[in-house]
Amino acid sequence: MGSFKSVLGVIGAGSYGTALAQSTASKGLPVMLWCRNPETAKLLQTSRENSKYLPGIRFEETLTVTSSLEEVMSNCRDILVVVPSHTFADVLTKIKQYITPNHRIAWATKGMDLNTGKLLSEVATDVLGSDVPMAALSGPTFAVELAKGLPTAIAVAGTNSDFIKDFIELMHTKTFRIYENSDLLGMQLGGAIKNVIAIGAGLSDGLGFGANARTALISRGLAEMTRLGLAYGATEKSFMGLSGLGDLILTCTDNQSRNRRFGFFLGQGLSCQAALDKIGQVVEGYTMSKVVRNLCDKTGVQMPICHEVYEIIYNGKSGLDAAMSLLGRSLKSE
Repeated sequence: MGSFKSVLGVIGAGSYGTALAQSTASKGLPVMLWCRNPETAKLLQTSRENSKYLPGIRFEETLTVTSSLEEVMSNCRDILVVVPSHTFADVLTKIKQYITPNHRIAWATKGMDLNTGKLLSEVATDVLGSDVPMAALSGPTFAVELAKGLPTAIAVAGTNSDFIKDFIELMHTKTFRIYENSDLLGMQLGGAIKNVIAIGAGLSDGLGFGANARTALISRGLAEMTRLGLAYGATEKSFMGLSGLGDLILTCTDNQSRNRRFGFFLGQGLSCQAALDKIGQVVEGYTMSKVVRNLCDKTGVQMPICHEVYEIIYNGKSGLDAAMSLLGRSLKSE
C-alpha cells in the first residue's frame, strides 16, 4: 500500500476540484489539492479559501494546497483529476512519471478529447496503460452547493470493482451520496453531450421561447444522447440515471450552468467570444459541439439539436434561424 499520508489527491483547484477536495476533507480526512500556479497555491493555503470560485467557504483544517505534482503523488494513493477536458491528456502525461503500482486514478472531468474524439477513459488508457485502476465520476453537481454541504448525488463507474467500492466509501458524506454505475462508456457520453444540449436550452431562453420550448429541447436532447450512446454500445438505462437525465436537467435549467448561460447570451445577440468573456470560465460545450458533430458524421446518428448548436458556434448561423431549422424538420413519430 505504500506510505501514503493523505487519503486523496485532487488535481485541479477550480471550483469543482476545490469543492470535491473540501467535501472529503469535511470528514476529517487528510486531502491534498493541487493548483497549477505556485503563487495561487500559496495564497489558497494561507488564506484557507478559494475566493475566486468559492468565496466565503473556509477550507477544512485537513485540506492542504500545493503546486507540486510530485508531492501529491508521493502522499496520495487515490488521485482525482478535475481539470478541463482539453488539458486532461496533458495532466495525465505529467503525473505518469510519478505513477506506482499502488496508485489509482479517477476523474470528474466531463467531455471528450478534442483532437481524437476519444472518451476520457480511452485517453487515460493510452497515457497510463491498462493496469492502473480507473474510475469516472459524473452527475448533476454544482460546485458551490457541494462545497456548502447541500444534498448532492452523483454516479461513479470504472475498471476495478475494489477501487469503485473504496472510492465510494472515501467520497461519501452525510450529504454527498455516490451510486455505482456499470456503464462507464454511457456515463462519459452523457456527461459530454449534455453540455451541448444545455447551450441549446440556454439559447432558447435567450430568444424568449419559454418553458415549452426548453422542455422540448431537454426531452429531444435526451433522445439524441441516447441514440449516439446506443450506437457506441452503451445501455439505454445509463442515460436515464444521474449522469444522463439528471445531469442534463441540471445543466439545462439552472443559471449556475456555464453552458446554459453561454447559450442564453448567444440568444440575446452576443457573439461567441463576447459570451465566453462574460462567463470568464471554461465552457465545455463550446468545444464539445465540434467533437459531437464529428461523432455524428462518423456514426451517421442524427442529432439535430447538437448540429444546430455547432452551426451557431462555428458557422455563424443565427439562433433564430437555427430554431426555425429545428421547427421546420419533417414530421415524424417520437
